[in-house]
Amino acid sequence: MKALVYTDTNKIVYRDEPAPILEPGDVLLKVEATGICGSDMHAYHGKDPRRVPPLILGHEVAGTIASGPQEGIRAVINPLITCGTCGYCDTGFSNLCAQRELIGMRLPGAYAEYTKVPARNLIPIPHQLGFIKASLAEPTATALHALNLARIKSFRPLAELKVLVIGGGAIGMLTALLLKGYGCTDILLAETNDLRAESAVDHTGCRAYNPITDSLEAPDCFDLVLDCVGGEKTRHLATAAVKPGGILVHIGLMDSLGGLDIRKITLSEVTLIGVYCYTAADVRAAVNAIDTGLLGDLSWVETRSLSRGAEAFSDLDNGLSAAAKIVLLPDS
Repeated sequence: MKALVYTDTNKIVYRDEPAPILEPGDVLLKVEATGICGSDMHAYHGKDPRRVPPLILGHEVAGTIASGPQEGIRAVINPLITCGTCGYCDTGFSNLCAQRELIGMRLPGAYAEYTKVPARNLIPIPHQLGFIKASLAEPTATALHALNLARIKSFRPLAELKVLVIGGGAIGMLTALLLKGYGCTDILLAETNDLRAESAVDHTGCRAYNPITDSLEAPDCFDLVLDCVGGEKTRHLATAAVKPGGILVHIGLMDSLGGLDIRKITLSEVTLIGVYCYTAADVRAAVNAIDTGLLGDLSWVETRSLSRGAEAFSDLDNGLSAAAKIVLLPDS
């Protein structure tokens, strides 16, 4: 089969690869659409020790079951594979399972004509939901999970909060769209790529600013700050922006060190929430949110053929695309 393979730092190659070999409980999925995630870009830059080349990346996937009794059913993958029996899995926190794996991390991913996954990780999608939109279920689930955790900790409804979203990539865009769907109207988005910022304003109705060239309107004034980048500079911005008693949600995984003002977090009783992935329930809710139009028409999503995947990675790396999400489609 044809696949897009991460072979070295800043190098992605479209080539022939062996078809997946199914193990008991696995299902073969014919891939119809796979999104490029920020974590895939992190691997592309050689900065993710968990993703070792050569590796087929890609975990934001929608397709058609290609074998077995469910053949022909359209589905998305919950790419987080867990044991299903530990205390975390048993109580609904499967994303914290110590044995968790993610396709496209150590296991082969979905930048390919076919991929395999345990049958329990497939979530059927409505017949009217297109594959391109459906492939956004995974990042949407991440944004949903983050907002659900914030909602639990907030003393007031999300609709009443003044919110700063840091990062105009897919997670940031989807977070802003979900907040808008929940009735939140006071949203500021921080984004250094002016093309992305303009797209975010057009499609979410939020305000945007460039933290490199512009100053934050005021420190200590946001009820809720969501760092969808997770770098030292964005953590510094997030800590400066959150108000006393506010909530800081850390989603991104750009790097691990620096940026948090622990003294302010302590003295101001800021709630700090770390977010990793999602639960199976979040993925199902994400499919429903996309299908019912809660996120709008998703016209900001760009598509490329799988054979042009290396070009797509390069364009994202160099800030040449306004799209917060590029979805790769199989070559016809």
